[in-house]
Amino acid sequence: MYDVVVIGGGPSGATAAEDLARSGHKVAMIDREGRIKPCGGAVPPRLIEEFHIPDSQIVARINTARMISPTQRQVDIPIENGYVGMVDREHFDVFLRERAAKAGADRFTGTYLRFERDGETKNLIYRDKESGEERALACKMIIGADGARSKVAKAEVPGGDKIPYVIAYHEIIEAPETDASYSPMRCDVIYDGAISPDFYGWVFPHGKSASVGMGTGLEGVDLKQATADLRVASGLQDCKTIRREGAPIPLRPMDRWDNGTDVVLAGDAAGVVAPSSGEGIYYAMVGGRVAATAASAYLKTGRAKDLQLARKLFMREHKSVFKVLGAMQNAYYRSDERRERFVSLCHDIDVQRLTFEAYMNKRLVKARPMAHLKIGLKNLAHLTRMISSTRV
Repeated sequence: MYDVVVIGGGPSGATAAEDLARSGHKVAMIDREGRIKPCGGAVPPRLIEEFHIPDSQIVARINTARMISPTQRQVDIPIENGYVGMVDREHFDVFLRERAAKAGADRFTGTYLRFERDGETKNLIYRDKESGEERALACKMIIGADGARSKVAKAEVPGGDKIPYVIAYHEIIEAPETDASYSPMRCDVIYDGAISPDFYGWVFPHGKSASVGMGTGLEGVDLKQATADLRVASGLQDCKTIRREGAPIPLRPMDRWDNGTDVVLAGDAAGVVAPSSGEGIYYAMVGGRVAATAASAYLKTGRAKDLQLARKLFMREHKSVFKVLGAMQNAYYRSDERRERFVSLCHDIDVQRLTFEAYMNKRLVKARPMAHLKIGLKNLAHLTRMISSTRV
């Protein structure tokens, strides 16, 4: 009998499984394995510190972010007093799963089918990858950490079948040895409707390799062609392609993360990807941690209401950031004119500093009220076209 079965072994599921195992619970983790999620791989210092990520998992250290507008305006934003770490999900997810197993979680390879209840008896039914047979794990509750189109969410949590998402696609390529347009210490973010009409494209270094990709929520967009165009625009068309990956990325947190009985969601399954930036690894791991906290409380008290702790704890700390980023995406991603104005706004030194302070520390910075006022006024001026997008 397991206390908890965690469905999914990505950053969220592996974190939940590890935390529960370390706290003395009997935990099983089911993962499909062999699947690598498309991901730029950026992780802030706060993640590295809070989740004890070793240097061996950091494949690159980024000191500059370059914003590129539809007219090819480039704004380089230095990362002061630190760096943004880059991980390769091919190895990072494996590391997290192995760490959860070392902490005491039992690992199974397969896919979730259903959660059966018969009175006091509960069984998680999954299809074993090796044999193809259905198998059961007796448990008290489950954590659904099985991605943006979560089968657990769809079957168990109200609203779980209605999560809005974009489709992300990227290609992992061999990094060029010498190239004036590419830097192994710089992330390029491309705000251009020709690449993505409603999101953005990216070129993110991964040491010996790089992630080049884009995302969109619109039907009819050829993701592979857009990425090919991005590679040409970035001078990377001749680099060897190592692998190609695509997957949905949720656009906003779900209104409810539990079923009020014995299921709680975590990570992409709960919709915790930051608007505007699409950043997900840090928020997935935090989502896994708060899901584990909620599960521990539920197992101790028997109160199903304690499962609500996962969403409450997460939103208490991150709701404001998500709200601001969501407003920024709605304001600036709707047209190339707006994207041009957004990149223009990024010239402002206060915008640069406050943006990266918030990114590095995962909270809105309130220490400089005059800077916030200045940014707010300039933002309003851009949105009302009171100033030209060509002005700094």
